[in-house]
Amino acid sequence: MSRTIAIVEDEPAIRANYVDALTRYGHRVVAFANRPDAQQAFALQLPDLVIIDVGLGEEPEGGFDLCRELRARSATLPILFLTARDSDFDVISGLRLGADDYLTKDISLPQLTARVQALFRRTEALRAPQARETVIALRGLRLEAERMRVTWNDEVVPLTVTEFWMVHALAHRPGHVKSREQLMREAQIVVDDATVTSHIKRMRKKFVAIDPAFDEIDTVHGAGYRWRS
Repeated sequence: MSRTIAIVEDEPAIRANYVDALTRYGHRVVAFANRPDAQQAFALQLPDLVIIDVGLGEEPEGGFDLCRELRARSATLPILFLTARDSDFDVISGLRLGADDYLTKDISLPQLTARVQALFRRTEALRAPQARETVIALRGLRLEAERMRVTWNDEVVPLTVTEFWMVHALAHRPGHVKSREQLMREAQIVVDDATVTSHIKRMRKKFVAIDPAFDEIDTVHGAGYRWRS
């Protein structure tokens, strides 16, 4: 099935390379050189996945602004940063805004396409029809796997794809400690420990925004995290 990938990148040569590589994998690729052009197109229809550079033309953080806008429109749209900016501050900023992954431009094209395919596999796996719906219900939590839907006290928690899989990994075996490496494996991401920590912090904030008393995710120092049993 052909999916539409949008690339927002201000460097023409780099943009062309990404378009060529992803087109060869059978995707429909649309490319934009700046945030206004991308915004105009996305207002008509959202793509299936977006790849964004942080600095866009005269906007040093235009990619962050675009990510914020896209995440406000869709909690599940896969958003991937691909940028030369690799400071911890930038990575954490991107993830806090709701990106599913943050890659630097030294990544090879085969690695990039593998990350894109992994994001698509994760979203499609949960949309596939199942004989019966998989539901995890624990205190205020209700997680519907096939719908990729999480509620807390009957209110929807707007999780990204990566956050959903991390909650799923923790909640399907409450009380069991998951190391950062296990969470990365189950969420199908490869990042450093600080990035996993940033994902966990953002997940907690989304639950706390619904319920200030939320305290289900324990940090087990030196070991990882667990959903309270």
